[in-house]
Amino acid sequence: MSSVTCIDILPRTGATVTGMSAVTASHADGGRSAPPQRAGGVVLDMTGLDRIHSINTERGEVVCDAGVSLHRLMAVVLPLGWFVPVVPAGRGGTVGGAVGADVHGRNQYADGSFTRHVRSLELLTADGSIRILTPRDTPEEFRATAGGLGLTGAVLSATIRLLPVETSLISVAGERAKDLDDLLARLTGADPRHRYSAAWIDLLARGAATGRGVVTCGAHAPLDALPRRALRAPLALRPGRFRWSPPALPRSWLDGRLGRTVTGLSNELWCRVVPRDRAGDLRRIPGFFHPLYGAPPWYRLPRRGATVRYGFVVGHDRDDALRRIVRLIARRGCSSAVGVLQRLGPGGAGLLSFPAEGWAMALEFPADLPGLDELLGTLDEEVADAGGRVRLAADSRLRPELLAAMYPAADAFRAARARLDPDGVFTSDLARRLGL
Repeated sequence: MSSVTCIDILPRTGATVTGMSAVTASHADGGRSAPPQRAGGVVLDMTGLDRIHSINTERGEVVCDAGVSLHRLMAVVLPLGWFVPVVPAGRGGTVGGAVGADVHGRNQYADGSFTRHVRSLELLTADGSIRILTPRDTPEEFRATAGGLGLTGAVLSATIRLLPVETSLISVAGERAKDLDDLLARLTGADPRHRYSAAWIDLLARGAATGRGVVTCGAHAPLDALPRRALRAPLALRPGRFRWSPPALPRSWLDGRLGRTVTGLSNELWCRVVPRDRAGDLRRIPGFFHPLYGAPPWYRLPRRGATVRYGFVVGHDRDDALRRIVRLIARRGCSSAVGVLQRLGPGGAGLLSFPAEGWAMALEFPADLPGLDELLGTLDEEVADAGGRVRLAADSRLRPELLAAMYPAADAFRAARARLDPDGVFTSDLARRLGL
């Protein structure tokens, strides 16, 4: 059998590409990553496995195929008073993709990453056998598959624990931060009060305003917080509404000489419009987690060129590294750069899971940015020196010698993978480049 790569959702259309070189985890973040790269190999589309087999409404568990999208799963379980335990940044990711990348959401600090909520997996290995993996009975094989980028086999189904909810609305709070120190303090203070939190960071701000941004927090609204009109169907999943914010500016507006001016004015306005401390807004679930999916037609203007995404995490005690990185990006003055900052809690269940306790940033740059490769190489060094790691599910350029410093369990992963797939049938360009 020739080497193959497994994906869990078909490639989306559009001009955006990333450096993702992964398997099974393909599109785990809902289309914010490119298709898995397997030069000269075969790619398997697993989206035909899309059945939801059973839902236990007493225990809050669902058994479903790996090709079920997280959005569809949400739509099915929400009317029953349950919710998907982790919602990543994109809307179209699948269960298998969420397992393969061990995705995290805005609630990672409170609830961990996706595979912490997986009770068991069905894994198809290269020899054609189907193995049942659980954290208790097969811990090493489970930890290799959770966040293992599909390199151990093809996930067929999963048993997932759900979160109980009373309504389909999110109680949202917003806070404005004047600089990076203020932003970190507000994110830290938000954790005990809200299940979900993340911050948009202004990557053009310099001087005293470096690292300024807006923190957005949320929690599932209780039934007694709903207005009377919403009590008729408190668990109905209604479409979200598009809300303007700097990241919602069409990339086509940011091209050319006016890009920096447009972005700078948008960022300045956003930092002035958002109150210093606002709470109590009720927002629909799609509008809170995926606000851009309700964007009007003018937002969908064609982009000029592609974008590259880069994610990293450094420990809470390495604020100095985070400050250097933010200052470095701000000095570049890239009008199209987008950044989201988040506080993460205990690490993921997998040997190659990206989530680790610390500060995580998700960045996006135009692919034609002069000196981009040099910039990302510098960021790699800063992250590695700080004991952090980059997100492998969005990488195509990390140097192999940095892997051990970022992922100390890489050798344990290789050993587990060798037991599950001794001939290396499941592979990818990323696996070959990094020696996984």
